[in-house]
Amino acid sequence: MKAILDASVFFSDWHPEGELFTTPSVCDELRDIRSRGNYEKLCAGGLVVMSPGSGSLKRVAAAATTSRDASVISGTDRDLLALALELEAVLFTDDFAIQNVATVLGVQTHPISQRKAKRVHWKYRCTGCGRYYDHDGECQVCGATVKRKLK
Repeated sequence: MKAILDASVFFSDWHPEGELFTTPSVCDELRDIRSRGNYEKLCAGGLVVMSPGSGSLKRVAAAATTSRDASVISGTDRDLLALALELEAVLFTDDFAIQNVATVLGVQTHPISQRKAKRVHWKYRCTGCGRYYDHDGECQVCGATVKRKLK
């Protein structure tokens, strides 16, 4: 089984098996001694670090817009999703936003220490006048902050 590993794998005591992959941006997030040690162990066991292609990154961006998670997923999250898409692999992560976008992409996910995320639909509402929008930012009517909320 091909598995894409999010940073949360390296912070845990859980060690996956199979063909293991991660991205350079995940490696950049590993700063403490425990996560670096787990990274080194998995590298010795065959972990492959690789970057996704631009085509799959574009598909991830479109899916994040569809799921309304575009404003909350990071570049690292996008890299992980794109690599999972390219390699047709299972993505191991506890991040709910990543799992939400993965559902839209048809990418299988597996939680590490959290429960599996349910599909979430977001709405955006002005904190001032209560008007609804398709995105976060500033209200065009009253200028107050538009915040994301569950539908």
